[in-house]
Amino acid sequence: MEQVRLGRSGLKVSRVCMGTMTFGREADEATSHRLLDHFVALGGTFVDTANGYQRGGSEEIIGRWFAQRGRRDDIVLATKVFSPMGPGPNDGGLARIHIQRAVEASLRRLQTDVIDLYQIHRWDFGVPPEETLEALNDLVRQGKVRYIGCSNLAAWQLAKYLRLSDEAHWSRFVSIQPIYNAISRSIES
Repeated sequence: MEQVRLGRSGLKVSRVCMGTMTFGREADEATSHRLLDHFVALGGTFVDTANGYQRGGSEEIIGRWFAQRGRRDDIVLATKVFSPMGPGPNDGGLARIHIQRAVEASLRRLQTDVIDLYQIHRWDFGVPPEETLEALNDLVRQGKVRYIGCSNLAAWQLAKYLRLSDEAHWSRFVSIQPIYNAISRSIES
């Protein structure tokens, strides 16, 4: 499978990314592991998940696959942050407190010491974007996250994040993962 650069970063990923939203939902653990094995056998190196997929269940399945197969260094691992992970007022969103808690929980579930691509899952109208970006930049500086990206943002939201990153000399998003399929084509506008 062809390996390409992710955006303007130096990170190389397989052109096809294995999405794992169904792991622990439509695909049980054994099936999920077989799918990962097949993807890697075909030359895939890029796996995407999120803390909100089955409230961390997808990440746990991937973490156990890493533990059983010892393939962590062969995979570029992406996960996302935003989803409510509990009933508390700080258990979701993009405030510093949730981002810091969420990355630690994701690292535990994924059984790894670093996330290659950490993405915000959507815009948070209740949190200043500067707070989100500074928290993400801190994670990069701490070595818990290598690159940052985003998912499901409008163009104006992405532009705001990129401008703020440039002004403060913080890490920039290297990727955007929009919803795009035959039914949902709003990203084209």
